[in-house]
Amino acid sequence: MTRTPNPESGDAATDKTPSGTATGKSPIEPMPVNLTVNGLARTITVEPRMTLLDALREKLALTGTKKACDRGECGACTVHIDGRRVLSCMTMAAMLEGKKITTIEGLEKNGMLHPLQLAFIEHDGFQCGFCTSGQIMSGVAMIEEAKAGWPSAATADLRRDFTLADLSRAEIRERMSGNLCRCACYPNIVDAVVEAVARS
Repeated sequence: MTRTPNPESGDAATDKTPSGTATGKSPIEPMPVNLTVNGLARTITVEPRMTLLDALREKLALTGTKKACDRGECGACTVHIDGRRVLSCMTMAAMLEGKKITTIEGLEKNGMLHPLQLAFIEHDGFQCGFCTSGQIMSGVAMIEEAKAGWPSAATADLRRDFTLADLSRAEIRERMSGNLCRCACYPNIVDAVVEAVARS
């Protein structure tokens, strides 16, 4: 026996207005957000629940940032916010008023690839390429973190200052562990980071 929803009873199956919002509730109002994205001032209109990942891809057509797990587990969506690496699938766009966002498209300068991008090509740090933009964005930020003296879980001696010279392969693996590669190109990715560090 099939049940016929009763529109007058507030049945969940029919309790919707044509706009898709529940009756008796305020609609979700889009809001403007002012950002600097890859060096350019941008204003986008987003719903409060829209992630930075979706805003970059759908509002700004910056599709280099990949949507993979969409739950903060793989690192494919890594971008920089004010120089810090973040997972854009776990970050609400509405919270980023006035922030500086850098995506993989913003690493190229004056027609030249970033040293880590070049190293990924030279060391074959990718196969399918799906995770590559997140790997590179994470690697670029990781090198800057090491330059700033930030230790990691792999740092042996926390009593002395960390330097770029301390960025061993074990350190690189630990610091890049939040970025997954379904093709298992990890040795080549580490080689690429080592090469980029040597060029720094």
